[in-house]
Amino acid sequence: MELGPLSVLASQPGVTDIAVTCDGMVWVDRGRGMRACPLPECFPSAKSIRDFAVRLCAQLGRRLDDACPIADASTVDGLRVHAVIAPLVPQGAAISIRLPDAVSPDLGSLARNAMFPAAWMPVLEGLARNKANVLVTGGTGAGKTTLLKAILMLCSPDERIVTVEEVRELGMIRHANHVSLVTREANVEGAGAIGLPVLIAATLRMRPDRVVVGECRGGEIADLLRALNSGHRGGMTTLHANQVEAVPARLVSLGLLAGLDPRATAALAENAFDVVLHVERIGGRRRIAQIGRLETVDGRLRGRLLAAWDGRRMRVSQHWKDFADRWSA
Repeated sequence: MELGPLSVLASQPGVTDIAVTCDGMVWVDRGRGMRACPLPECFPSAKSIRDFAVRLCAQLGRRLDDACPIADASTVDGLRVHAVIAPLVPQGAAISIRLPDAVSPDLGSLARNAMFPAAWMPVLEGLARNKANVLVTGGTGAGKTTLLKAILMLCSPDERIVTVEEVRELGMIRHANHVSLVTREANVEGAGAIGLPVLIAATLRMRPDRVVVGECRGGEIADLLRALNSGHRGGMTTLHANQVEAVPARLVSLGLLAGLDPRATAALAENAFDVVLHVERIGGRRRIAQIGRLETVDGRLRGRLLAAWDGRRMRVSQHWKDFADRWSA
């Protein structure tokens, strides 16, 4: 993909994100948070920013105009572009570009980069190889997709993986028997849209060994919970949440969007996921901060914290040993 004046930044080692604000300022994240990177000749006017945003999205087959002022698109290899144009922003456009990993992450490299303590490696490997259903939670840019990719790299070569996403980020995982499905927006007549619920239902007819949903943020959670309760093992997804204990409220709220009663969501979620891996990004450093699981108490869903890590010290609950023995490779 041609990034024009931003290509020189995108090619620099360690750059994960590039943003352009509507005043023409360029910001770059090299793994330690956003830093200003003045390029005064790049965008001399608000119109130049808007035109650049329109060209970026056009390369990816997405509209960006007055009728459709927000666009979210990606390349097959996982480069992601999000753009918003005026009048939703004061002038020009606001552009966010997420760059794919230069090298596919694996759990070993994540451990060396202090994303989790070495003592957790056998458990994480066991979750992948023993086909646990995994829910990865965290905020934007915390490393949810990175961790998901690393776990998927441990899947057996003879397993069939079907991934479902709104914007393609898992499309280039290194696995021979992999089908990557992505949603489709409606055309200019407002027809032809295909959303996550339809694609999740389609996966079950594709003989999957693992169903992986890039992110759940709406009523599609009901379709995934039903799929993971129908005998499919090794499923994975990501979810925005602040901590393990906050996951139940998030799941219940998404379940309500699909018409699920909170008790039904609780029963489905407890049986759907074997583990919750919560990731955080603090000071530019990403880490698995918590490991937990979901359980029901008097019909209400609860998140139980099993282990926590602050980057230096690890704390474990009385239930950690049983959990680690159950899942360790």
